[in-house]
Amino acid sequence: MKRQYIAIDLKSFYASVECVERGLDALSAKLVVADPERTDKTICLAVSPALKKLGVKNRCRVFEIPKNIDYIMAPPRMQLYIDYSTKIYSVYLQFVSSDDIHPYSIDEVFMDVTHYLSMYGLSARELAVKIMDKVYKETGITATAGVGTNLYLAKIAMDIIAKHDDSHIGELTENSYILKLWNHQPLDDFWMIGGRTASKLANIGIFTMRDIAKADSEVLYRMFGIDAELMIDHAWGRETTTMQDIKNYRPKSNSLSSGQVLFSDYSFEEALIIVKEMTDNLCLRMIKAGFMTDNISLSVGYSRSAGIGVSRGSCNIGFHTGSLDVIFPCMTGIYEDIALRDVPIRRISISFNDLKRKVYEQYNLFTDYEKREKEQNLKEAVIYLKGKYGKNAVLRGMNLQEKATMRDRNMQIGGHKK
Repeated sequence: MKRQYIAIDLKSFYASVECVERGLDALSAKLVVADPERTDKTICLAVSPALKKLGVKNRCRVFEIPKNIDYIMAPPRMQLYIDYSTKIYSVYLQFVSSDDIHPYSIDEVFMDVTHYLSMYGLSARELAVKIMDKVYKETGITATAGVGTNLYLAKIAMDIIAKHDDSHIGELTENSYILKLWNHQPLDDFWMIGGRTASKLANIGIFTMRDIAKADSEVLYRMFGIDAELMIDHAWGRETTTMQDIKNYRPKSNSLSSGQVLFSDYSFEEALIIVKEMTDNLCLRMIKAGFMTDNISLSVGYSRSAGIGVSRGSCNIGFHTGSLDVIFPCMTGIYEDIALRDVPIRRISISFNDLKRKVYEQYNLFTDYEKREKEQNLKEAVIYLKGKYGKNAVLRGMNLQEKATMRDRNMQIGGHKK
């Protein structure tokens, strides 16, 4: 039996939500989602379809919007978008079990509808239309959908065909993919092919999926390694991964990470405050999830004006632990070793790697068990208080320093206002 997949994307999701909230037509209103309190260099999180038709690119910066266009600027409201996404997901569940849905992002999902079609007496396309109509009726959000005989074709049908069709739906099989899209350009319209990959392919005379399919595979493997296998499969419209594969997938190693782009240039000493805040916060996240780490890493990015890339470092602790008394000096030690002291800092990322469940915590002859138990109890109390009264219910002294950011970030979702 040929499987049938549906990919659904919510059209200009953040912008559409803001239009619905204002009683505007999401398809005709000129609206961007961007924070007016930031500079005109801030990125627009979403651009309404009407503005896209006027040539305004998605994820552009505010200053790039032509001055002769009148538009509404809506401050981002991340919690509102999450609420809408949750409501829309509940609509999906009216038609398909969660076992057959893979949320790809806040506004995009994949569904395996193979075994639902006979039950509903519908084709995959008809079921997609039914779901899209229900989403619109209950939320006012317009969706686009792709139907395909594998996950890749459903995604491509949505990205390339549906988004440029008045019906907001596209459909592909391996044969129709070859007929309709083998000569489609540009190549970076296709999922998994970015601008850099497309440029590399152009340098050897490859401009279409047809060119990839007909190319010497040895050349592609030399250029892209194992990724060439997926590229060649996609050129023929093939995809072996199924919904069951996604549901069964378990990563070989786990990690937790946190990144921050600073709003201004920070000195070496000022950025150290941020590193400490982020380490403290990530440690609480790790403990709450019931994990321990034995390897931590840090990357420090500098101001563009400095013309310097990124400094990176890591530390093998030697045993799995969740103790901030152990992790803190390791992280600050990495920072002091790798960060340039006279160059303004703008980006910081930290990661706790090789996570294992708390049962794997290791001790040695010098471990102060009573002190470790008190620290653990204190962390659990802090996690409880933050969960009940808000993330700013318990703060450290460093969180009150002038250049600290954690208090503000605790009031945000994804770096934006709730």
